[in-house]
Amino acid sequence: MFTLHPCAAGCGRSAIFGSHLCAVHVASPAEEALRLGTYILKQRLIKDINAPGLNFVSTDFSHRTFYGCNFMNASFSMCLFTGSIMRMCFFDFANFANCDFSNSDLQFLSFAGSTIQNCTFENSELIHLNYCGSTICDTTFNDSNLYNSRFINAGIKNSDFVDCNLKKVFFINAGQTGISFRSSNTAEAVFVQEEQ
Repeated sequence: MFTLHPCAAGCGRSAIFGSHLCAVHVASPAEEALRLGTYILKQRLIKDINAPGLNFVSTDFSHRTFYGCNFMNASFSMCLFTGSIMRMCFFDFANFANCDFSNSDLQFLSFAGSTIQNCTFENSELIHLNYCGSTICDTTFNDSNLYNSRFINAGIKNSDFVDCNLKKVFFINAGQTGISFRSSNTAEAVFVQEEQ
């Protein structure tokens, strides 16, 4: 699991992987994102990266394996995650726009409080994922296994869950507008909190 080293500027934030400073105090956050993107391109296995608050644009994360990485409060625009494998990674309060996670194997990830717009998670294993409190718009999860994932208090708009495994998926208090669950096993999902 990633190690949190305090920012040398004394701000209380954690330093970026390979730096002594956080995303706020580095000379150029854009150059740090490029540096990490280049590092990731050269690796097949990426472990323990701490990269909170960086802005990744058109970065290729595809066909890589990620373990225990922290991308909280980061932004991802037009990034590729296709065919990626991820375990125990954190994307809390991150922003995703026009990103592709199709054909991925994602397990035990947290997207809590994130904004996900015009993205695809199609044909993927999305097991034990936390989307609680997220805002999800114009996104597709079609043909995916979402077993035991959470969308509690999420706002989901104009998105598709067509032909998905929704067994033990929690949508409690999730706002749902323009959602398609066609050919999915919604009877095995949880939409209402059971009274104790």
